[in-house]
Amino acid sequence: MDIYSRLINRENPLPKDFVPEDLVSCEFPFLAAGSEEKRLLCSAAAESARRLIEYGKSFGCHLAGISGYRSYARQQEIYETRLREAGPEHVSRFLAPPGASEHQSGLALDVSCPSVHMELDESFAETREGRWLAAYAPMFGFILRYPRGKEHITGYAWEPWHIRYVSKSLALYLALTGLTLEEYHRI
Repeated sequence: MDIYSRLINRENPLPKDFVPEDLVSCEFPFLAAGSEEKRLLCSAAAESARRLIEYGKSFGCHLAGISGYRSYARQQEIYETRLREAGPEHVSRFLAPPGASEHQSGLALDVSCPSVHMELDESFAETREGRWLAAYAPMFGFILRYPRGKEHITGYAWEPWHIRYVSKSLALYLALTGLTLEEYHRI
């Protein structure tokens, strides 16, 4: 199985020392300095995201990257901080433990737009950009990884801003069938 279709979650974590070999800095609007790790993605995902965001501009959509690659150590730091601040119930719905975050794969990207002040918030889904992203992401190899109504399957709350690169063919298949990556792996 290739990395693009790999299921990454609590039951299928990445090794602690996993670092993608082909991380590159994203060449599209990003809410992070060029030197920040979260601005990185695997080269195929970065190029597809660049084309997706560029194409969105022709529809009047202004998307920007918020968070891409996240190392195991960084995820552990975020996880422990949120656990102290928000407690285990909140964290279990919204945050992957270290190793279980798709961001470590370099294939996941959180995006937002100016109309929600670049926040990662459910209201993003109702923006022009959020609706456009849901419709067009599969044409560029991305899926909305944590869709509404599938929380009991993915194990995470709905995140209309979190996209995952899986390749164009798999993204289109999942979009047409309505399957999550978990359901696809059960077939």
